[in-house]
Amino acid sequence: MNEPDWVQHAIWWQVYPLGFVGAEKTATSDPAADHRLLGLVPWLDYAVELGASGLALGPIFASETHGYDTTDYFRIDPRLGSGQDFDTLVAEAHRRGLRILLDGVFNHTGRSFAPFQNVLAHGPAADTASWFSLEWPDGAAPGTEPGYRDFEGHHHLVALNHDEPAVADFVVEVMEHWLLRGADGWRLDAAYAVPASFWAPVIARVRSSHPNAYFVGEYIHGDYAAEVRSGELDSATQYELWKAVWSSLNDANFFELAAALERHNVLLASYAPLTFIGNHDVTRIASKLSDAALVPHAVVVLLTVGGTPSIYYGDEQGYRGVKEDRAGGDDDVRPLFPSSPDQLSALGGTVFAVHQELIGLRRRNPWLHRAATDVIQLSNEVLSYRVAVDADRLVVALNLSHETQKISAAGATTVVAGHAAVDVGANTVVVPPRGWAVLG
Repeated sequence: MNEPDWVQHAIWWQVYPLGFVGAEKTATSDPAADHRLLGLVPWLDYAVELGASGLALGPIFASETHGYDTTDYFRIDPRLGSGQDFDTLVAEAHRRGLRILLDGVFNHTGRSFAPFQNVLAHGPAADTASWFSLEWPDGAAPGTEPGYRDFEGHHHLVALNHDEPAVADFVVEVMEHWLLRGADGWRLDAAYAVPASFWAPVIARVRSSHPNAYFVGEYIHGDYAAEVRSGELDSATQYELWKAVWSSLNDANFFELAAALERHNVLLASYAPLTFIGNHDVTRIASKLSDAALVPHAVVVLLTVGGTPSIYYGDEQGYRGVKEDRAGGDDDVRPLFPSSPDQLSALGGTVFAVHQELIGLRRRNPWLHRAATDVIQLSNEVLSYRVAVDADRLVVALNLSHETQKISAAGATTVVAGHAAVDVGANTVVVPPRGWAVLG
């Protein structure tokens, strides 16, 4: 694994910029009139106060609508601002010790992407025709629209041909351009749809000139470890753990989470997964859980198990939002944020404090990044587990029941987060109803 050393300390605050700043839903020709990207600057101190060490940005490049239909990879979306605004944001983030992760959509493009428009204009003879997987009708001429491979049936998303060397050269050029301008790494959107044989040489080329860059692929299903290894990535999104967290809490079935933690250990043996309980593509955890009072339990798992945690903006305030399978169905989970933190509702303060407490714990124990998990006590409604690397260890106790529970603490003597009482002689911790605790 080629993961840079700094990633051990990384805790991302993920933001979907187009939603965060209230940008128009479709592209505008207005040239960066509002410089909205600078609207993130007042939130950088908030991210630091939360405890984050990096800002993971959703798409910021020129696109047709939601950012995942890129049209110009070298231009900041005019709805967000200008290249100078990006430089300012990076400088302000770095001044506060915050890394910047960019979202690279390299599986597909928007139809307005110049190389595809070149194909539409010049037909089969276009010099960029090999960039795409095309099917031409007989007698095709300039102006003829070909059939083309798209992304998962979304015809406005044109899939790139990853067997074409010019596409690899282009992706390398894009990655290096923005790394040179201060980005610290790339989230590779829909990496699962791109052959690992494409990622490996591309990332090797970029890493040769940017050895401290971080590359994490979006993988939803499949053999995560094999994809990371063959693609020479640093990490992959941990959807298996995300699903087990909310599902086990909803069903009062900690056996599901325990099984997922075993699988998580296997992944940690080869790389540190990108862990999360919310992102721009899923229903928010406060809405996903049948009882929002259990949100802290989900946060506890996220911030005590191995991996590189990512907090989706608003989750730390207890925001709700449901993703729907329809046009505009992501809007509810990609909301406008106030212009400054002091305009946030006080109602989110309790959830924010839980995040601060647990992020602080993690920052004090960076070894958690690669910690293995060992289940100590398990029932439908009670779970305790040990996280450890060599001599470093913590014990986590979770109680879903409506009664106080005595839970095995396996020799831990001090509550370092949460609320509970330790019976040292009995090696147990007394956890209140629907409560949790972390012990050292």
